[in-house]
Amino acid sequence: QVHLVESGGGLVQPGGSLRLSCATSESIFNIYTMGWYRQVPGKQRELVASIISGESTSYADSVKGRFTISADNVMNVITVHLEMNSLKPEDTAVYYCNIKGTLGLPYDYWGQGTQVTVSS
Repeated sequence: QVHLVESGGGLVQPGGSLRLSCATSESIFNIYTMGWYRQVPGKQRELVASIISGESTSYADSVKGRFTISADNVMNVITVHLEMNSLKPEDTAVYYCNIKGTLGLPYDYWGQGTQVTVSS
């Protein structure tokens, strides 16, 4: 079982920046999507940003122009980053990393979640 280990959350003032990272515990193959989701209490988890087939990126309208998703691949150990700029209080949430793919059977791995709080 591959584990995704997240880091980089915390408290930041409005207008500030944070960088989230998510590393796989071992090599991983045949990835289809890598993404970051976020969730606030009482609401559904929403997709914030994703990389599809290692090439194209997609962003929620609410974060376009402010967030950037990227990934590093070192011998198929993957680290997915989310650079968050111009943060707003409404960006406050628990952020989750996700990797989906197929290796015979489909797989769908999630990180443990990291809290991002934007407040003065």
